[in-house]
Amino acid sequence: MITASSIGWIAVLWSIGMAWATPLLYDGRAPLNLTESTFDDLSGAYVYVVKGSQKGSDYVDLTKKIPPTPLWQKVFQPAMEQTISVSIDKTSIFVPGGNPANAQNGFRRTEVIAQPRNRTVIESGRTVFHFSVMRDSCNDLNYKHEYQVVFIEPNDGSHVFGLQIGSPFTYPTGSLPVANAQSLRILARDLTVVFETSFTRDQWHNFAVQVDWDAITLGVYYSKGPMLLSPTSRKAVLNKGLVAGPDGQGDFHFGVLKLPIANPADSASQATDVVHRGLQENTTETLHYSGVFVEGVTGGVSAGYGLKIPALKN
Repeated sequence: MITASSIGWIAVLWSIGMAWATPLLYDGRAPLNLTESTFDDLSGAYVYVVKGSQKGSDYVDLTKKIPPTPLWQKVFQPAMEQTISVSIDKTSIFVPGGNPANAQNGFRRTEVIAQPRNRTVIESGRTVFHFSVMRDSCNDLNYKHEYQVVFIEPNDGSHVFGLQIGSPFTYPTGSLPVANAQSLRILARDLTVVFETSFTRDQWHNFAVQVDWDAITLGVYYSKGPMLLSPTSRKAVLNKGLVAGPDGQGDFHFGVLKLPIANPADSASQATDVVHRGLQENTTETLHYSGVFVEGVTGGVSAGYGLKIPALKN
C-alpha cells in the first residue's frame, strides 16, 4: 500500500522534474467530458466496437462512480479520466459483415478497438501498451469459461499478446473451473504464459506490455491498486511465432470475449468450433477498464505518477 510518506516522496520527485513523460503515441483514456455516444459514432479515439445487435453504448458505459486507476493522475489532484465498463449479455453475438451466416454464436463478445486510424504508429519500433482492469462487484465473470479480454489481433486470428482469464477451453472438457481460473495471465503469441497473478477483487490491476516489433520480444510490467508499475522479469522474452512487418501487426482490443464450453452433444469437429458452437449461459458480465494508452520507450516506460523506469532489454 502507498503510504502518506511514499506519496509525499512521489510528489517531491514530480516537483523537481524527474517525471518527464515518454512519447505518447495513442491515448485511449476517457476524458471527463466524453459521452457514451463515442461508442456509437466512433468519432473519437475508438475506431470500432465489436459487439452484438444493440448500439455500442448499450454495451460500453462510462462512469465516474468507479474511480479509475490512480497511476495516471497528478498527486493530490482529482481523476482526469472516466472508467470504461464493458459488458456482454445474451445479445452479444457478433455478426461479421452483417451476414447471419457468419454469426459467431459460440462467442459472447464486446470489445473496443483502441488505436489511431493509422495503427502503424503504435506498432513499429518498441512500444508499450498500458491498461488497467478491475472485476465487477455485481456482474462477475463465469470462471468456468475462458475469456480473452485484452489483445492485439493480426489478420490470421492469432494474438501478438493476450490477457486471459478463466478456464482455458479444452475438448474433451475437464473439471471446471480450473484451479487458477481466477487469475490474470499474459500470453505470448504461442500461448506461453509470460506472467500470471491472482485477479483479486476491488482493486485495479495495472499492466504495461512492451512489444519490440523488430526483435520480436515481449516484456510485462505490473502493479496492483496505487502501486507503481515494475517489470515482472529481468529482460524481455522472445515472442515465438510472431513475424515482423504488416503480417505480425493487428488491431488493439480491450473488452470481454467469452469462449463457450464444449457441448457434449456435438461431434469432435463441431465441439472445437468455438466461434460458432458451444454452450453459453447468456448472463450479463462486466469488466472495468482505465489507463488505456500506448507510448514509445524513449526515456523509459511510464510507471505511474509521472515517473518512468528503464525499458526492459532484449
